[in-house]
Amino acid sequence: MLIAYWIAAGLLAFVSLFAAGLKLFRTKAQLEGANAMEWTKGFSQGSIRLIAVAELLGAIGLIVPPLTGIVPILAPIAAVALGVLQIGAAVTHARLGEKPIINIVLAVLAAVAAVTGFIVWA
Repeated sequence: MLIAYWIAAGLLAFVSLFAAGLKLFRTKAQLEGANAMEWTKGFSQGSIRLIAVAELLGAIGLIVPPLTGIVPILAPIAAVALGVLQIGAAVTHARLGEKPIINIVLAVLAAVAAVTGFIVWA
């Protein structure tokens, strides 16, 4: 179970950190021009940055508590939060007529990380 957690959490944290970095360091205009970021047209710059901070904190929450041994139960809670975020993203993409395949895959990864994390650290 521990290996399954680290695989799922590592992949999810990597993608979340990458996505957060894009949203934090690019302007809304730059994101709107990106192919997969059409959804940003319906959100303010502040909302986009808030989503990025949530992704960043979720990625940190997946990795840091288990590595340090300090309150490791926070890791599966972070996975649940990232899963909820991905479900919201999937709904947003679906409303725009896009296929939310990546969001569904990330939500499944979050579910695997949450379940295995709760088994290991609960």
